[in-house]
Amino acid sequence: MMENALGPFPMQIQQVQSDTAQHYTIYYSATGPGIDKEPVGLFYVEKETGNIFATGPVDREEYPMFKIICFATTADGYSPERPLVHTIRIEDDNDNAPQFTQDCFQFVVEEHCKSGTIVGQVTAEDRDEPHTLHTSLRYRIVSQQPSSPKIFSINSESGIISTLSTQLDREGIAKHTLLIEVRDMGGQPFGLCNTATAVITVGDINDNAPIFSVTSYEVRVQENRVNVEILRIPCLDKDEPKSPAWQCKFAIVKGNEDKHFAITTDKRTNEGILCVVKGLDYEISQLKILEITVANEIPYIMVPYSSSLAKGICTVRVIVQDVDEGPVFKPCLLRITIDGCAKGETVVGKYLAEDPETGNSDGISYRIPPEQCKWLSINENSGELRTVTLLDRDQQDMTNKQCNISVIAIDRSGKTGTGTIWATMGPCNRSPIVDPINYVMCRDKKPIFVTAYDPDVSPYSYPFTFDISDKRMRTEWRTVQNNDSSIFLSLMRDMPFGIYKIPMAVKDNAGKEGISMVTVNYCDCTTPSDCYKSRQDAPAVTLGVWAILAMILGALLLLLILITLCGCYGRTIVHKHVTDDLANQNLIISNTEAPGEEVMDPNIIPLQAAPVHSCEHGVSMGGHEVSTGGNAFEMSKGHQTLNERGQAMMEQGRYSYSEWHNFTHSRLGEEPIRGHTLIKN
Repeated sequence: MMENALGPFPMQIQQVQSDTAQHYTIYYSATGPGIDKEPVGLFYVEKETGNIFATGPVDREEYPMFKIICFATTADGYSPERPLVHTIRIEDDNDNAPQFTQDCFQFVVEEHCKSGTIVGQVTAEDRDEPHTLHTSLRYRIVSQQPSSPKIFSINSESGIISTLSTQLDREGIAKHTLLIEVRDMGGQPFGLCNTATAVITVGDINDNAPIFSVTSYEVRVQENRVNVEILRIPCLDKDEPKSPAWQCKFAIVKGNEDKHFAITTDKRTNEGILCVVKGLDYEISQLKILEITVANEIPYIMVPYSSSLAKGICTVRVIVQDVDEGPVFKPCLLRITIDGCAKGETVVGKYLAEDPETGNSDGISYRIPPEQCKWLSINENSGELRTVTLLDRDQQDMTNKQCNISVIAIDRSGKTGTGTIWATMGPCNRSPIVDPINYVMCRDKKPIFVTAYDPDVSPYSYPFTFDISDKRMRTEWRTVQNNDSSIFLSLMRDMPFGIYKIPMAVKDNAGKEGISMVTVNYCDCTTPSDCYKSRQDAPAVTLGVWAILAMILGALLLLLILITLCGCYGRTIVHKHVTDDLANQNLIISNTEAPGEEVMDPNIIPLQAAPVHSCEHGVSMGGHEVSTGGNAFEMSKGHQTLNERGQAMMEQGRYSYSEWHNFTHSRLGEEPIRGHTLIKN
């Protein structure tokens, strides 16, 4: 069926018939889109003949085809035929004009570009059936503004716009406007068409050198003044404002050998700002002549019709005036670096000014003018600099990490001097630490897993390097790297059980070092709970080699003194008290120096009588012996228990003791020797 058919309606578009109509009376019907589904009622089938009729026109772009199912049945509902799927395709009519994808296309092309440079591409769409003349589109430029000269062309099939010449000059014409038409039917006059606008902006290049509007200046400045603006020098450039081809850079090429002056650029006005950064001395020089040049931030580009680049030069005569001098900061520009982790009220240094006449800072007060960087405050009397707020490298408003602060010094007479602080925020790099620090190692010497921690982020964090800072302990313990943040710690040789404290040095990726004291309880682990309890409670004692050696030498000296004293004392006693008895070869044993009573206690160990033997160097008596040859006096006592000998031995012990008592009683009048105390069992 033809799209947008004109009728008359209903209009027959097809007929379906069944071969079984020769034998049966057949009735036809259908179902599907356009019949009993949306759009309902667009088609119907004549019951008796099978003719298919359309009731109105159809838009192909909305309904490109219809698939309906046709049925052939007898009067009683019998279906001698299978249902027939019937397709109604809508034939396209060129009823849609092509449309551009944008009403206005924006393109940028650099000035003085080569001929044939592609500027951009315009595109259009057509809703009619693809791959037919109805969607075969052609493009053309209807008009250009400005109309002369003709600089752009367009590819009729692709819509690509390109340049025809090299005469694009941004300083002459900054924008070009093209009216572009698209037409279907292969661009034939009877095809449908539409138009759009393409605006082409000419991009700037640095084809214009900056120049000075005035080439000679004369200014006056008082001596010893620093960080003061003395002149603004305008610069003219035809290139696009605020672009790198327009921004000027100034340089002092002559007359500033002593670095008294500096020149910067005001980015807003493109002026050169000439300042005195080092105080001038009237007594040394009353006149300075400076030569200043100017250039752009990007290199100058030569174009075919441009002239060779000639640098602009400006001369400035600076006349130095003699004044009664106020306080002068030394240095006039103070550079400081602030720790990125510094807290508020942290002292970061001092900035002092001097009276040039006296050379001291007495009576000078300081202040920082408002509307400046808020990093630092200055003590009014001492010039001490402190941080005002917490400085952190991760704060979003400190991405520049530099701050220029002017400071004013005021003397007693009210004269002032100005100095500048150039503050730079350094990184906030904290030391890595070992966590945890307490460990237990059992007798199997299984390595310990030691981990370090750093609150910073890369590049001030891991990978870590570990080292034992005590050289002596390096011969006892070994470290083996596990990963970027941990090691295995193990013993290198046999060592006694105990608690060891190991100083572990850990460096982060930026070289920041922290030392943690790692405590290792080397334990036999027979009862693990005791090992862990000991690790927590027991104090760790570590003695050095010299401490141990001193203890040993002290003990040996004390022992030598004791031996000497004992030897002298023993030799004196033996010589005095034993001489008489040795002559008679008798030894008197008694608990007192006078006669005592007979002891009959059964718990007392009995003494047995024994013959007394004489020898060359001493006398012996029973179980006792006195030795005199080696300057020593030794007595040994023997005894037996009552449980072993029985009651009979007790009786014999009494008799022997009585005989011994009678034997020695007559000798008690002689000078006695204090005997041993009888020992109870």
